Amino acid sequence: MYYIIVVMKVLVVEDEVKVSNFIMRGLEEEGYTVQVAEDGKKGLDLITSAEYDIVLLDLMIPEIDGLEVLKRMRRQEIETPVLIITAKSTKEDVIKGLDTGSDDYLTKPFSFDELLARIRALLRRSRKPVPLTLEYREMVLNPYNRRLSIGDKETELTEKEFLIMEYMMRNHERPLTRKEMAEYAWQSQDDSSNIVDVYVNFLRKKIELLTDRKFIHTVRGVGYILKEDNEKP
Repeated sequence: MYYIIVVMKVLVVEDEVKVSNFIMRGLEEEGYTVQVAEDGKKGLDLITSAEYDIVLLDLMIPEIDGLEVLKRMRRQEIETPVLIITAKSTKEDVIKGLDTGSDDYLTKPFSFDELLARIRALLRRSRKPVPLTLEYREMVLNPYNRRLSIGDKETELTEKEFLIMEYMMRNHERPLTRKEMAEYAWQSQDDSSNIVDVYVNFLRKKIELLTDRKFIHTVRGVGYILKEDNEKP
């Protein structure tokens, strides 16, 4: 008998480090995968470039405020459930957030048990069929066993290799910076490190075992792109 474990991905857009760490530690202990963005611009970039099961969004964040982030999400028809978390508690703030497109509202301070209950309720209401694999051309990535296959050949990926490959497949044919790849796989903002280059090299070697075609290209001065080798990056 085989069991499929679906790991829910949560994005926390929160500028208070204590709050975001509190949420992240608690959710990771419950088995969720969590990413944190400390301002609205970074949060919006992540929301529009990757898929999440739920977004926890503070209203009072720098760069772009939470309501504006929410407006732009809904204008782009991104229907990911949003739970607003904020110190604002007036009726007008609640109405404005709900009217803008949030799915629920939680006022600080809150207990982790209450947060978890709200998240579970939203996930139950929004549950959609989960794609069994990610596909790009002949490449198939299985998120449940972290195996990458091309044709009738396949190879197993490590956790970080899988996260980088997943991010590239979700954003295929788009140049990706080392910084955003590091943020996705390690939640690191340091794009000067060669850690992304090291893992991309690991992936290239594994792909070479499956096919003689080149899929991962270097974009000079930017980072990497996933494209077929007969197309110019």
